[in-house]
Amino acid sequence: MAVYKVRVVRAGEWRKLKALRLEALADPVASVAFLERHEDAVSYPDELWQQRAAEGEKQEDKVTFVGEDSDGQWCGMLTVLAEEAQTQLVGVYTRPEQRGTGLAVRLFEAALEWSWTRPEVWSVRLCLHRDNPRAEAFYRRMGFRLVGKAVPDPEGPGYLEHRMVLERPPDL
Repeated sequence: MAVYKVRVVRAGEWRKLKALRLEALADPVASVAFLERHEDAVSYPDELWQQRAAEGEKQEDKVTFVGEDSDGQWCGMLTVLAEEAQTQLVGVYTRPEQRGTGLAVRLFEAALEWSWTRPEVWSVRLCLHRDNPRAEAFYRRMGFRLVGKAVPDPEGPGYLEHRMVLERPPDL
């Protein structure tokens, strides 16, 4: 199994964050994995990417974790948003060649650990397109369960999503 270092993105790494996010949005499954479109994101000003990286480094209400291989190459990422009594996982991506290597598990472990350090957080949620069974199977293996039925997303016409939740373990 590959060895990955998972850590928080630092403010000065905004160019790497931008590159990996654009790569994620160009991935053939991006249309069911992200509401954001590559054609839109590629035109965002550098200040937006700088802000995204800086917000994550502060680790207040938003944090982005990145997985690096032994050569320091960024192989995947995941962002956690703090909400009232819960966190939400968004922007989950691993490069195709790293899928199935344990990187996604490591990213999720870091996100869950960060979530559970917040005493007000009682659950972690995520949303996924109803036609993304590969991601759903992975999320189930991580302990998430479906809640409710597929619902339309107001920002994505024709986009139906499932909501999944993982509740705080009783021993934390």
